[in-house]
Parts: sequence; structure tokens; C-alpha cells
Amino acid sequence: MTHGTPPPHPAEPAPAPRRGRPRDAARDRALLDATLAVLTANGYGGLTTAAVAARAGVSTATLYRRWSSKEELVIAAAALHGESSYEQPGTGTLEGDLRVVLRDKAAAMTGEAGRLIRALIGEAAHNTALAEALVTAFLQPLYGRVAEVVRRAVERGEIPPVDGVDLLGEVVVGPVMTHFLLTPRLPEDVDEAAARETADRLLPFALRAVGGVSST
Repeated sequence: MTHGTPPPHPAEPAPAPRRGRPRDAARDRALLDATLAVLTANGYGGLTTAAVAARAGVSTATLYRRWSSKEELVIAAAALHGESSYEQPGTGTLEGDLRVVLRDKAAAMTGEAGRLIRALIGEAAHNTALAEALVTAFLQPLYGRVAEVVRRAVERGEIPPVDGVDLLGEVVVGPVMTHFLLTPRLPEDVDEAAARETADRLLPFALRAVGGVSST
């Protein structure tokens, strides 16, 4: 009896790839918080990765394993403090929803987000990457919230359809941002109650801009 060629042995499964050490979220946050602190104190021009690493208590090698430049570091900090963390308001009225949006923006402008924007806005005028980061982190989500508030109000029949919905964000929340960007006092000098009061004072104008009427 003739024996045929024995079947080949089944291939052994390839070993699973070794994974590197997982990122430490707490260390990432410490580095981004340190970025904001150094940026606020020294401006973008005075920001160095060495200063950020020193403030966070890590080596520059640890920082560079996460971000390859100070520009990338600042963009990550902008994303951390951006508008995407806010939920869409759902008070059931146009006035109530706009009040939430304006108060949220006033609080943001007097907190970490406001300090970051103030530190970067001059640099963003001639740095495309930073300008795009500010738009992506702060403006687009905010304008989207306003557009959704108006869309829901139209669906409820509170106001007629509004033309140029894409521009409403600038009209509605622009005054809040301008107020806190140009105020002589630094944002951290304005407490939460004062920020909320400013937002409420601007609310009637925001309502009129979208065709709404104040209940008071």
C-alpha cells in the first residue's frame, strides 16, 4: 500500500501582539491642566513643553509620548475645555433654553475655557491650526446648540421659521463672549452669580434676535 504525502501540520496561531502600557488618564489631565496654567501665565509665545512637564511633575519624554509639539498640546487642552461637554437644554421653551445656553457660555468664559481663549485668541490670528482648534472646540458646538434650540422652538410653533440659522450662534452668544473677552476684569475675578446675571441681562436681546418674546 502506497502512503501519500502526510498532510501538513496546521499552522500555529500567531502570538497576540504585545500591547504597550495603557495611557494614564490622570497623567494626561495633569499635563493638560499644566498647559493651561503655563499658557495663562506666559502666553503662547512663552509656553514650552519643558515648563509644562515641570509643572505637571513629569519628564519631557513622558509628554512627548503623548504630544509631539506644544501646538498639539494646546489643541488637546482646547478640546478638553471645549463646548462638547454641555448637554442640549430641554426646558420646553425658547426663552428657557436660550437662558441655559447663555448661562453656560458665561460660566465657561469666566472659567478655564475663558482663560484658554483669552490666551490663544491673538496667536490664532496667524496660526491656522490654533484657529481651527478654537473653532472646533468652542464655536461649532456652541452654534450647533443655538441652532437646535431655535429648530425646536420652530417645531413647537413658538416662532416662525428663521432664515440664516447658521449665523444665529454668532448673534445669540457673540455678545456674551465679547463681554467677557473685552472686560477690564479677568474672568477669574467674576463670580458665578455675576456671570449668570450678565447672561440674563442679554437674554431679551437674544430672544428678539430669533423672533421670540420675553415672558417678563
